[in-house]
Amino acid sequence: MNKQAQGVARNESWPALPLKEWQDTYATLHMWTQIVGKVRLAQAPMLNHWWQVPLYVTARGLTTSPIPYGDVSFEISFDFLDHQLRIQTSDGAVRTLALAPRSVADFYREFMAALRALGLEVKIWTMPVEVQDPIPFDQDHQHHSYVPEQAQRFWRVLKQADRVLQQFRCGFVGKCSPVHFFWGSFDLAVTRFSGRPAPPHPGGIPNMADWVTRLAYSHEVSSCGFWPGGGPVKEPVFYAYAYPEPDGFKHYPVRPQAAYYSNDMHEFLLPYEAVRQAANPDSMLLEFAQSTYEAAAEPANWDRRALEYATMESRSQRN
Repeated sequence: MNKQAQGVARNESWPALPLKEWQDTYATLHMWTQIVGKVRLAQAPMLNHWWQVPLYVTARGLTTSPIPYGDVSFEISFDFLDHQLRIQTSDGAVRTLALAPRSVADFYREFMAALRALGLEVKIWTMPVEVQDPIPFDQDHQHHSYVPEQAQRFWRVLKQADRVLQQFRCGFVGKCSPVHFFWGSFDLAVTRFSGRPAPPHPGGIPNMADWVTRLAYSHEVSSCGFWPGGGPVKEPVFYAYAYPEPDGFKHYPVRPQAAYYSNDMHEFLLPYEAVRQAANPDSMLLEFAQSTYEAAAEPANWDRRALEYATMESRSQRN
């Protein structure tokens, strides 16, 4: 394969996702995922740091995983290949909704009706979270765009990011989150913990109670993930932050060269396009994840010997 063909193959594996081209579909899909995610929040038992609420990347889209409902369970999945929302119960019943241009209010009504038709009576708070100027789901006729190809591209990026972050997660023996998709902030994340309590988080996230944030950040963390962008960030990015942010964090020499510290976001950012165009996107993203973790762990004196696995090289030598 020549270099030009290799570049085309690489770019197709990591598809372009310009924010300005899909922001209407993005805004609508964000609200749809919040509706579905809030059903999981309403039914699933509480886990530390709200780990019972995210969605997970699948071979076709995003899923809640099984949700308890009495002595049965149900699962809700976004399928970005067939462009359907699928609700399945453990007793074999299925309902589907088309993922197509429709208002958030219409999606909310049809989705809740489908749940009721399956015997699933679930109540959710209809106000979106973590967004400016929220509109209750049942009144939101402003967001109604859905371009299937754009939604599928977003999922394909998530699929690649999930795969690499799963690999990064394997290098840590301490407490670590799953790689999961938070529908409030609309980002994919994996979080490592030092094991030490953190000072109370100041809160201040739009339309999010401060006590919710303090539960999420009750312990020291180093987090890395993917976000399609928004607000001051005009492009999709990989990001990394620490809470609490230790002295020297922002000045740590993170890699690769394309990464930088954003004073607006208080995070390190790596443009998605730099990863997409790299000769080895996996290696670039792993380098970013590892070096930003070190930027959090080293200044804060994490017990790295206790928290990290031996290197792959040293393990292979023992086998």
